[in-house]
Amino acid sequence: MTSDAGPDVQTLSFEQARDELMRVVAELEQGAPTLEHSLELWTRGEALAARCEQWLLGAKRRLDEARPGGEA
Repeated sequence: MTSDAGPDVQTLSFEQARDELMRVVAELEQGAPTLEHSLELWTRGEALAARCEQWLLGAKRRLDEARPGGEA
């Protein structure tokens, strides 16, 4: 990974991960200058998407638990 890969994905808030994922997707759509850079972007994008999903699943779990009878 290059030094401009950004911070560790696991430290990002949902909004930070989402915003960076949108930037990565836009850069991939424009076409990266090299295959290696495309692969780095793809890998970062996969990690960012997983982080967003992690946040969303956590939020869903908290909402489910907050509902009456939501404790499993």
